[in-house]
Amino acid sequence: MKRLISVLLLIFIALPAAAEVKIQEITSPGGITAWLVEDHSIPFTALDLRFRGGTSLDEPGKRGAVNLMTGLLEEGAGERDARAYATELESLAASFSFDSDPDAVSISARFLTENRDQVMALLHDTLHAPRFDADAVERVRGQVLSGLRSDAKDPNEIAGKTFRAMTYGDHPYGSAGEGTVESVTALTRADLVAAHRAVLARDRLYVGAVGDITPEALGALLDSLLGDLPATGAPMPDKAEVTFEGGVTVVPYATPQSVALFGQPGIDRHDPDFFAAYVLNTILGGGNFESRLMTEVREKRGLTYGVYSYLVPRDLASVYMGSVASANGRIGEAVEVIRAEWARLARDGVTRDELDKAKTYLTGAYPLRFDGNERIAGILVSMQMDDLPIDYVTTRNDKVNAVTLEDVNRVASELLKPDQLRFVVVGQPDGLESTTN
Repeated sequence: MKRLISVLLLIFIALPAAAEVKIQEITSPGGITAWLVEDHSIPFTALDLRFRGGTSLDEPGKRGAVNLMTGLLEEGAGERDARAYATELESLAASFSFDSDPDAVSISARFLTENRDQVMALLHDTLHAPRFDADAVERVRGQVLSGLRSDAKDPNEIAGKTFRAMTYGDHPYGSAGEGTVESVTALTRADLVAAHRAVLARDRLYVGAVGDITPEALGALLDSLLGDLPATGAPMPDKAEVTFEGGVTVVPYATPQSVALFGQPGIDRHDPDFFAAYVLNTILGGGNFESRLMTEVREKRGLTYGVYSYLVPRDLASVYMGSVASANGRIGEAVEVIRAEWARLARDGVTRDELDKAKTYLTGAYPLRFDGNERIAGILVSMQMDDLPIDYVTTRNDKVNAVTLEDVNRVASELLKPDQLRFVVVGQPDGLESTTN
């Protein structure tokens, strides 16, 4: 394990700049496509696998099955129970991570070159022969249930649950992928096996690899690791119908500070105006202290520590969201300031100075994303899932710089819809009442 830590430190010392990332598209002899960044400077590789569909593939009445299944992948595989599995993984100085979200199940592996074959044998069993032992199922189920019970008392989670349900209705996006206490309690081992079969299939697979491996070696590895996965998984859900009725929904909750989510219809990742919208959001509330919302809500009025807006272009729907928290006696004012700034920007647009600063921020921050093999492997997979060209890493900043003042202001007038802006407020807000059902 000490050797793995030393190798990881080397990775973070010798990081490639974004402009130096040379991506190869390879196809294995068995037909599996992957994007690869070769780097033989250290004997280490990061492999990222992503299966489209994620928790949205839960069967009706089985909410939380994909999430629970994903959490159990590291709890034993093949002949190894959970303890033997963990011991073997540690002995190989490797690490795996497993995650699920509404659009994908993600599986990552990090390993030394000298242990590649043994690590891939373990990962193969993880993908193909998870045990779902009864004791492991109950242990992980208990962890999920504990999290759900905690979420039920968290104002931020309550706001998210309410916002999702109002926005997406009965679509899988309309409920949490972790499920409910009732749905998770009722899940059986057969449900987990079905979720595994639904998600882990080659027709929704994306692969990124970075590090000490050649295209030929990667192709052979992929065929051995993934070639005998099912060819097809469960059908993908339909697109979500996004519904926004402007106004405020208050969810009473005993807390000295109210939290709020707000949102309106968004913009698809493939829309020709996406980059203009991306720059626009940076100016409006995109996470830096010079944004309009931060200036108006925090700096000028001291209503909050932070207020943010963000584009959410998911696979099956796109929304434009934001969040803020403030004392119960001041959240109403924060809501009004946000709504007014939303309308002012739609009406009056942005200035040349704001545009220039946003471009400088976005282009300067982009290379910082490439901070290690694991992060780069994840970026390669995300690019593929977003159907971006393989040279996107080198052309992305050019696309940001190509956005004109006219582009941003036109998109502001078209995209920003203050009359559809919905606020979900959780707390005991003074003078703020629900205007929506």
